[in-house]
Amino acid sequence: MKTHFTQIALIAALSTAGATTAFAHTDYSEGGYSEAGSAHWLSHVAESRSQPTANQLAPYGYIASGGAGRVLNVDSGTKYINVSRLETVKINVDGKSVTWKFDTFGTAPFPLSKIISGTEGVTVYVAENQASRGG
Repeated sequence: MKTHFTQIALIAALSTAGATTAFAHTDYSEGGYSEAGSAHWLSHVAESRSQPTANQLAPYGYIASGGAGRVLNVDSGTKYINVSRLETVKINVDGKSVTWKFDTFGTAPFPLSKIISGTEGVTVYVAENQASRGG
């Protein structure tokens, strides 16, 4: 019985260690909002077949080249925005805009300033995308 418990504990510890190393890179401080009206980020990640792309590493989504499903205007009175996972939204801030795809790791709220500088105090609430729900 003790051997069985020890084996289970070892398997659990190894599984946890493997899962946490997949998310070891969490420094996304390079992201921001440029004067040209587009965000940049993770320029230090080289895209190759052996490494994930910048889009795959981005926990909050990425700039989208296609059209947006809707437009959100963020001003000094904005406290939060509501989006859905995998939704593409055009965000207007101080006369500049960026089209962003919220391809997120889950649905945890996060500060909009993580992707667009100058938006401190605005929280992004991410709902699960209805189209991706099974059943």
